[in-house]
Amino acid sequence: MQAPRLGIGVISAGKVGAVLGAALAAAGHRITGVHAVSEASLERAELLLPGVPVLGADEILRRSELVLFAVPDDVLAELVAGLAAGGHFQPGHLVVHTAGRYGTSILAPALEHGALGLAIHPAMTFTGMSMDLARLTDCVFAVTADEAILPVAQALVVEMRGEPVTVAEADRPTYHAALAHAANHLNTLTAQASDMLRRIGISEPSATLSALMGASLDNALRSGPGSLTGPVARGDLGTVRAHRAALAEEPEETSASYLALARATAQRAATHGLISDEKYEQLREVLE
Repeated sequence: MQAPRLGIGVISAGKVGAVLGAALAAAGHRITGVHAVSEASLERAELLLPGVPVLGADEILRRSELVLFAVPDDVLAELVAGLAAGGHFQPGHLVVHTAGRYGTSILAPALEHGALGLAIHPAMTFTGMSMDLARLTDCVFAVTADEAILPVAQALVVEMRGEPVTVAEADRPTYHAALAHAANHLNTLTAQASDMLRRIGISEPSATLSALMGASLDNALRSGPGSLTGPVARGDLGTVRAHRAALAEEPEETSASYLALARATAQRAATHGLISDEKYEQLREVLE
């Protein structure tokens, strides 16, 4: 189903909102207005949505058939409730938000006024620059909506050159936790590994880690549990003991995350038959 050409308002011009607004404009929709307050948001709006008027949220709703709420998760509920209390939602309004953790129930105050709710979350990180537009191609978007209007959400994603995947309302927190675990914790691990390398005199850790981490991620996505490698997955007790001793020189943050993930890796390796139960128990003793 192809979505009709719509007048779309964007609240607000953060890294996600400005990029998705630009993608929808490129698909032929008319951007009626954008909400931007900070200097950075105003600059993004000027760069990615040139000529689009900067307006208040109430005026954007008045001018638009579809309103895209790309605000922080913890702001969304209060903002929607406030606009609903002011009578700014009308029957038939398409109200879309981009918060990963929520489905459409967060939009209940707007729905009570006859608006139609859609939750569309792109599974990627954003820079807020034009390069993000190219990265949207084949990006997976989690979409949640009532069955009757789910095709509208899917069509909007396809128009942005993304790939819609339906996620049930009750499953949105799990979906978002999975993405945060993968992306945010990868950043933490990279930073911790880089700090360790700098401590021993390697001034540019990224050069050391780049090929290794890139290949590891690619293997993990392609091969799943079969891609497990390294001393824990092999049951190499001597090397794991040496790692544990070396971690005594590192901050507690780093040693704690290494040990927690090593225990998880050992358990996964045992579950998938890569190490014996006996070896697993020996690893547990070393890693406790």
